[in-house]
Amino acid sequence: MTDREVHLPVAAQPTVDAIVDYAQTAERGGYDCVWLPETWGRDAVTVLTAIAERTEEIDLGPSIVNTYSRTPALLGQTAATLQEVSDGRFRLGIGPSGPIVIENWHGVEYGNPLRRTRETVEIVRKVLSGEELEYDGEDFSLSGFRLRCDSPEPAPPVEVTGMGPKAVELAGRFADGWHGIMLTPDGVRDRLADVERGAELGDRDPDDVTVSIGVNCCVLEDEERARELARQHVAFYVGGMGTFYRDALVRQGYDEAEAIYDAWQEGDRERALDLLGDDLLDQLCAAGDLETARESLERYEAVDGLDAVMVSFPRGATEDDVRETMDALAPAND
Repeated sequence: MTDREVHLPVAAQPTVDAIVDYAQTAERGGYDCVWLPETWGRDAVTVLTAIAERTEEIDLGPSIVNTYSRTPALLGQTAATLQEVSDGRFRLGIGPSGPIVIENWHGVEYGNPLRRTRETVEIVRKVLSGEELEYDGEDFSLSGFRLRCDSPEPAPPVEVTGMGPKAVELAGRFADGWHGIMLTPDGVRDRLADVERGAELGDRDPDDVTVSIGVNCCVLEDEERARELARQHVAFYVGGMGTFYRDALVRQGYDEAEAIYDAWQEGDRERALDLLGDDLLDQLCAAGDLETARESLERYEAVDGLDAVMVSFPRGATEDDVRETMDALAPAND
């Protein structure tokens, strides 16, 4: 059975309390995990600590914290601490993010994201083991220290994000899980082959790699508004967040992503939205009335090898929109 999780809103929220309340709502609704993005707003660690202290059963973690603004050793310390604070409910989601955020917000050279992610996973695992840290990589060389507190038991899983085939293969080879977004159900099937290939290269069982896919969801009484919010969200990511999402859609056979990207870059947002047709919207999102949204989620949940669907929300959604959607799609209401 596929888990249903919540990817908390990526857009700015009014207060930390509001974000914690979303997590509590998800717990009451029977969701299995809440994931918190970290972009250029509130830091994930502080907010996740508040969530851990004010929930009881639901798993929690960042999806994602990037691999450039914190050292791998600090990420290991953070994972150990949040595993303690949450009584064993923590999952660490990491990834390289993209050059726009890393270079323009954090002021750090982007470098080789695949190598950075692999070395970070390996170092975090060593930190969490409690063993003395000896590591000689291309990006990091560390020696002579071990975690000063007790190592967590069990160690939290280390899950990674990635868009391209090589990034997904890396997840299958080195990580405990892979998070994907901007993928149709058929696109998920293609990337699952990359997970399996990576697991084979790492002499691992692919079933040991948890696969979680984020699906943008919006279920409102005003069906047309729900679809428009989802359309605006997808167009922004394809057109305004670098080339990762554009390229991911082109790999899945949606060449119109090139035109959406070009229109957005030229400042013609209205044309970009017009180019994002209903077929692509329905393949990528669960938006509209409840029946339509549930059918969309069921298409994902039917993908063999997919472990979890992460219900995410359009960046333009209000607090009421988020709550209405979360309640409508809650496992307790299926």
